Amino acid sequence: MAAAKTLPQQDLSRKSPVNRTGVLTLTGFGIKVRMQSGHLEIEDGIGPERRKIRLARVGHGLKRLVCISEDGFTTLSALKWLAEVGASFVMLNRNGKVLLVTGPTAPSDVQRRRRLFGGQAAARQRA
Repeated sequence: MAAAKTLPQQDLSRKSPVNRTGVLTLTGFGIKVRMQSGHLEIEDGIGPERRKIRLARVGHGLKRLVCISEDGFTTLSALKWLAEVGASFVMLNRNGKVLLVTGPTAPSDVQRRRRLFGGQAAARQRA
């Protein structure tokens, strides 16, 4: 039996899967986004061309996780992790239609909100 001329090799590069703008795009079938030992663990791809990514809470550079698929799962703890690190989650179908968007909450400016809504309440009382 002759040896195969080329063997499938895993990509062992240390280059971050998150691009320079902070976006990580997931495609394929059976996508998994879950927590494992405090890290965000992600699997995507098709058949033997799957990749597995683990992101630590610090130093990941993730700002947006874009999922272009309708097949797979995301756990609530993974969505909480994304919110805590300030990253958003976007789910699109294969035609680009937006199915789901989550994002980090902005810091609340209580004084501004009181001025805005306080002014509206005063206007209602005068009317």
